[in-house]
Amino acid sequence: MAESEPPAGIGFFEKWLSVWVALCIIAGLVLGNVAPGAFETIAGWEYASVNFAVAILIWAMVYPMMVNVDFASIRHIGDRPKGLIITLVVNWLIKPFTMAALGVLFFEVLFVDLISPKDAREYIGGLILLGAAPCTAMVFVWSQMTRGDATYTLVQVSVNDVIMIFAFAPIVALLLGVTDIAVPWETLLISVGLYVVIPLIAGYVTRQQLMHHASRKEGRDEAVVRFVGGIKPFSVIGLLATVVLLFGFQGNVIIEKPLLIALIAAPLIIQSYGIFAIAYGAAWAWRVPFKVAAPCALIGTSNFFELAVAVAISVFGLHSGAALATVVGVLVEVPVMLSLVAFANRTQHHFPKE
Repeated sequence: MAESEPPAGIGFFEKWLSVWVALCIIAGLVLGNVAPGAFETIAGWEYASVNFAVAILIWAMVYPMMVNVDFASIRHIGDRPKGLIITLVVNWLIKPFTMAALGVLFFEVLFVDLISPKDAREYIGGLILLGAAPCTAMVFVWSQMTRGDATYTLVQVSVNDVIMIFAFAPIVALLLGVTDIAVPWETLLISVGLYVVIPLIAGYVTRQQLMHHASRKEGRDEAVVRFVGGIKPFSVIGLLATVVLLFGFQGNVIIEKPLLIALIAAPLIIQSYGIFAIAYGAAWAWRVPFKVAAPCALIGTSNFFELAVAVAISVFGLHSGAALATVVGVLVEVPVMLSLVAFANRTQHHFPKE
């Protein structure tokens, strides 16, 4: 297998990401109410449903993780197929559909008296976008924390990224259509091109240049790790700045409805634990080694929230409930994933070592 490694260890910002996101939510709410004119000006910086400020921040988030993608590793997908099969089945045949079903259950049945039909449709749309976008970055952190096979995790991410180019838009369009939400095909395809294809190509070109110019002393893989480590802070800054913007746009709505975040979080939490149970249980039943089983379950549970946020803004708008739902996904994901990492580490003795 290719010997590329994702950046080692869990960084300070990643470890406390939920705290930073919560602080940025508060900052966004305050600024949105104190200086609403500034946010309206930023909202006007758009063309063809693409907000330039948000686009730049999303690219800052996505680009570093795309440099980590090693397409050469894809040739090894058949070496140990069980973990990859579980990942692909969960990510593309189960997770998007259970997320859509939970969205409909909560917002059209359980919360029907609490939320207007228009808002409910937008929240469901945001949940669908999260469910159809499997994780490509933070899964390296979760894999590291469970001492997973880093190279195999890289294979899983690389394969998922390739599939995402072709499958994300059709799956989202199908589920939006089933839930009676108008399907903006053009915007969906533009979003995939802007936030998946272009960053993936840029990451590939950068990776090739780094490996080509790497010194013999440093080595190719070390050059990639050093470069990604150097630009990684921009990814976190991009995420946090996006959260400030989105909650600044949503400030009045959230202050008027303090329970809204909890309502949106409920199906997301149930989805996360349910999907992990399916993937982790399948890996246990199929006798998959722990260092493959843990990452394959965690990659199915985690979300590519950067893509979901970007597409929600493009499809539904900056002030939409869909955009809000995707940002709540960021807030929920980190503490949930840390609890699942702890559970996996406590139960690893139930899995084969190799």
